[in-house]
Amino acid sequence: MIHLTLLEIFWDNTPYVVLAIASVGIWWRYRYDKFGWTSRSSQIYESKLLSIASPLFHFGSLMVIMGHLTGLFVPASWTDALGMSDHLYHLQALLLGAPAGFAALLGIGLLIYRRCTHRVVFLATTRNDKLMYVVLVCAIVAGLSCTLMGATPYGEAHDYRQTVSVWFRSIWILEPRGDLMAHAAMYYQIHALIALGLFALWPFTRLVHAFSAPIAYLFRPYIVYRSREVASKDQLVGSAPRRRGW
Repeated sequence: MIHLTLLEIFWDNTPYVVLAIASVGIWWRYRYDKFGWTSRSSQIYESKLLSIASPLFHFGSLMVIMGHLTGLFVPASWTDALGMSDHLYHLQALLLGAPAGFAALLGIGLLIYRRCTHRVVFLATTRNDKLMYVVLVCAIVAGLSCTLMGATPYGEAHDYRQTVSVWFRSIWILEPRGDLMAHAAMYYQIHALIALGLFALWPFTRLVHAFSAPIAYLFRPYIVYRSREVASKDQLVGSAPRRRGW
């Protein structure tokens, strides 16, 4: 009984501590370390392996994040209303989540291999980067374990959407349900614990560059380039001279 009470207190309060650390850390980095707000690209040292590993990791991670957002924010009642059974839900999570997780794991594995086998890249790796790689790999492995175990009969018997997802949503409405997380399967608790550690570490590593993703670049207007050739008198200054087409 005391053990469960302590677990409930832990899952009630720890997320807010992590959110505070992450928020203050991001503000501090942006306020006092703008020049360090970067992924510190090492492409200049080695690009062949990076061109394979980086897309694998980033696209795999993007799909994993989208899957987590769907699983955590979409209540089970919504999918039930659409006529999706629990078996079908777990099956699609397995078929979509497992390939994404393995892609992210393979990508970060190649990135770590690249840093270990190329001396100049290894010398550009900080202690924070090494710690970040360890925690990130653990988070991906734990997430894959949850996905694969969720496809077993035991995993379906414990529907994380009734415990982990409800607990996660309760954090944002300031009514934490640590009791639900305390009764979740152990592998979900381990995954959540590693994820909390990753988010607390996030602002102090190169992962902070994720908050500067150039999303606005997709919606920017076209850049109009004008010719530097001398225009004739009957043309407007700065406009390109007319040329014959095909």
